[in-house]
Amino acid sequence: MTPTPKTIQIFLPGGDPRGIRIAEITTRILQVIEVPRSLLPNFLKMPQSAQVALYFLIGDSEERDAPQVYIGQTGDLRARLANHNKNKDFWERALIVTSQTNSLTQTHALFLEWYCIQGVRDAGRYADQNGTAGTRPHTPPPLEADCLEIFDTASTLLATLGHPLFVSLSSGTEMKDEQEVFFCCGSDAEGRGLYTQEGFVVLKGSSGRIENVPSLGVHMEKFREKLVSSDTIQVQEGRIVFQKDHLFKTPSTAAGALMGRRANGWKEWKNEAGQTLDEVKRQSSDS
Repeated sequence: MTPTPKTIQIFLPGGDPRGIRIAEITTRILQVIEVPRSLLPNFLKMPQSAQVALYFLIGDSEERDAPQVYIGQTGDLRARLANHNKNKDFWERALIVTSQTNSLTQTHALFLEWYCIQGVRDAGRYADQNGTAGTRPHTPPPLEADCLEIFDTASTLLATLGHPLFVSLSSGTEMKDEQEVFFCCGSDAEGRGLYTQEGFVVLKGSSGRIENVPSLGVHMEKFREKLVSSDTIQVQEGRIVFQKDHLFKTPSTAAGALMGRRANGWKEWKNEAGQTLDEVKRQSSDS
């Protein structure tokens, strides 16, 4: 489905873009409130903290390559978030989904919690900390339709705030048919990838050399080790193999991760016609 244009408003109640941010699509009643952990006491004084809510606790991990998220719902948001502040260490920001008309019910929240856990796991960008997702709660069809509309709005607002929890990197063949696939075949690598608006995605099943060239550098060596420890790649029969699609910030980092050496990804990644990524994406835009 082609995305439609939207107008999104972000309000800064404290005037600081690094502080609490309230995002909404101007024609809808849903809000997503982003709260840095250090400002949690400020949020707990706001009227929105007294509502039924769906929430996401988000933080980075030193051990894993993917950010972490815990998804919850509650009718007592103040008590629940205060408890998480005492007992959960990993999170740095809370994102709270509420209704401006206070119309979100516990039934909505229970279904959305279950649905969002499935969505995060399907997208594969974040490592969820929920353990079991439980069973699908009974939700009457009219209420489920409301929930799916809420999910669509919340997903858009979360991504706008920098947290694309439900946006897969390359979902199935639909994206791969629409985008040009590039190949990295140097230094014993057999990589496939996509150049996207977020960076470069190495596709699941891509494989490369396990050894590091001495000139690779300590930083890149540790980066490759982190990919292994997080199970993004596994060692199989003397090679590294990507177990899922993975987003890299640059084509060069993606190529280096595959080949175990310094690489200019703009030259190493080529399409089926043998044209480099540089020729297809950079030089063509200059003409």
